[in-house]
Amino acid sequence: MLVLKISNASEVVASKLGKFLEALTPDSLDQTTVEDVLIKELIKNLSAEGLKGEVAAVKGLDLQNSKLVLEDALHVRRHQQF
Repeated sequence: MLVLKISNASEVVASKLGKFLEALTPDSLDQTTVEDVLIKELIKNLSAEGLKGEVAAVKGLDLQNSKLVLEDALHVRRHQQF
C-alpha cells in the first residue's frame, strides 16, 4: 500500500488559475481538486503499464514525521478501481 500526501495544493491551484481565483477558493477545495486530478492521472498511467488495483482519497488520515495519524472522522472521499 502506498500513502501520498499533497502538501502544496494551494500553490498548484494558484499557479494554474492565478492568485486572485486561488484567494477565493478554500484550501480544502484546492486539496480536493488536486487529489482528483492526481487520481485520474495515476489511474491512466498505471493502467497503461498493465497494473490493476484501487486508489482512494481518504479524509481524516495524515502522514506526520513517518507516522500515520488517524483522526476521528475517517472516511473515503473517493474510491476507484482500475
